[in-house]
Amino acid sequence: MMQLNLSLSGHPGPRRLPGAGRRRVLRRVLLGVSACAAALTAVAALPAAAAPGAPPPVRDEDRAGDHLTVTVRHAGAAHDGTWQLYCHPEGGTHPDVRGACALLDRSVRWGRDLFAPVPQGSACTLQYGGPATAHLTGVWAGRRVDADYDRRNGCEIDRWNRLVPLLPDLRS
Repeated sequence: MMQLNLSLSGHPGPRRLPGAGRRRVLRRVLLGVSACAAALTAVAALPAAAAPGAPPPVRDEDRAGDHLTVTVRHAGAAHDGTWQLYCHPEGGTHPDVRGACALLDRSVRWGRDLFAPVPQGSACTLQYGGPATAHLTGVWAGRRVDADYDRRNGCEIDRWNRLVPLLPDLRS
């Protein structure tokens, strides 16, 4: 007489393996489960900024070299000059070291160049903010900086004002 093994759903049930075969299958299943658990644990231990597609976080060793030279011209005798700014630790000849370092720390966004020029083709208001210019050089967050600033239109004025107090406040 033939015996048919049916599950509750009416489909044939799993075939029975001999003892050694069952142990082998069980061992493979357990190894697979433990490998998945280990992988999930490793992913869960990663900081959110290290997720795929996210840039790496700013490291302390990147911050150790934060130094900018700020040169301002044609902004008026009270604002013209060249200053050194060091952050992490703070120091230098800049008139507002603490404020400038705090502004830069708050403004850093990965994937965005804090010192980038106004994009070509931007629609800018036709206003003139005066003849003032500024030049920044150095290293910030591990990246070289070499940026020029002026106040020849609304976009450039806004770009300048976003860096106050690193650059002098020339708003009326």
